[in-house]
Amino acid sequence: MASATRTYSPGEERQITWRDILLTRTGIFSIIFILFGVWALLASPAAYGGGTTTTFATGPQSDPRRAEIAIPTLGFVLFVGLLYVGGGLAGVAGLVSERAAWKRAGAIWLVLNGILIIPTILVMAAAGTPGGINVVTLLQISVRLATPVTMGALAGIWCERAGVVNIAIEGMMLAGACFGFITFTLLLGAGMDAKSAQFLGVMAAVFSGWVMSVLHAWLAINFKIDQIVSGTVINILALGLTSFARREVLLSSEAGRETLQPIVLPILSDIPILGPVLFEGRPIFYSMFALLIITHIVLYYTRWGLRTRAVGENPHAADTLGINVQRMRWINVMIGGMIAGLAGAWFSLETSGTFDDGMTGGRGFIALAAMIFGKWTPVGAFSGGLLFGFSDVLGFTFQGLNVPVPSQFVQMVPYVTTIIVLAGLVGRATAPKADGVPYEKEGK
Repeated sequence: MASATRTYSPGEERQITWRDILLTRTGIFSIIFILFGVWALLASPAAYGGGTTTTFATGPQSDPRRAEIAIPTLGFVLFVGLLYVGGGLAGVAGLVSERAAWKRAGAIWLVLNGILIIPTILVMAAAGTPGGINVVTLLQISVRLATPVTMGALAGIWCERAGVVNIAIEGMMLAGACFGFITFTLLLGAGMDAKSAQFLGVMAAVFSGWVMSVLHAWLAINFKIDQIVSGTVINILALGLTSFARREVLLSSEAGRETLQPIVLPILSDIPILGPVLFEGRPIFYSMFALLIITHIVLYYTRWGLRTRAVGENPHAADTLGINVQRMRWINVMIGGMIAGLAGAWFSLETSGTFDDGMTGGRGFIALAAMIFGKWTPVGAFSGGLLFGFSDVLGFTFQGLNVPVPSQFVQMVPYVTTIIVLAGLVGRATAPKADGVPYEKEGK
């Protein structure tokens, strides 16, 4: 059976079969886009009348600055259908053709089709809805829901750039959410004012993440236990420990319900669209951007970042240059743990004002997917966090628009998105070369 990547001898005919196409990621997405495009071209005329429009607004109806954009639903869906069919055919042509230009054109067209998925779904879901979709609210919720995922991804970057796999982010976040809220509740019950108790609760969440990271570093770096096993142990430990602590402490005390108060930045919050999205948030939300900038600067513009990347890529070479590999890994894992603990505080202290068993809901694992999606870079991780944040809010949007989608499917959206991203959209993601490899100093 011929393969699309096979090297052919001079004069040998190159044969591409459907099996060759369907065994490649590009081929699979090309076929999916063709099928969806054909469906849109055939079904949309009956589903949407010529006068049906979808409205996108920049604020509530009471806002005098509100602007509206009305899009003809049928025309948009037909246009996208044509693009999908064309892009799918271009993708298949790129696989069949030996010309680099065809391959490049097909790849670009498929990426464009992928970008159009989100606006197309929104246009179809909100067709004819009075008031349409408030874009500002949609972006606000998306960015806020991206906060724990992005911070968890940053925690993973600090660890894995130094060569330590950390699937224990979920457990670190859960511990931070639990013990941060318990600290807040106990201090509030002892008579401390709410703001001071919340601050100390956040610090306790950071400390809890740090404790879990110390355990992970001790097992993975010192005892060289398989890092996947070590992370799994911590996740299981956190799940049981937080459940026990909730039952023994929170259910037997008067738990507080206060959350961290919003901080509105003057002048900046008045910027149209972006102002309410980026500059009307709570403390941990703002800390996400601070950590994003700090992580990027440290990794790429400081000696510490250079040594971290050296340890993650070639620890033996780094050791010969006088870098203490074990020390670098220990410190980076602990930094990652503190960031994960702060991400956990987002759930209990900033958002809900309570703690429930397993309230992180697998966001630590989704953070790992965001890290891989972002190719182990801070900016890429933030992009992945936004994608998963939007996938979260998409379900709520469907419910608000009365789209007939079962609630169980709505709850599946973030996890299905994770599977699709990792299986199809990421492409070849190469981790640091020494990621997950225990380091043994030469001569020992």
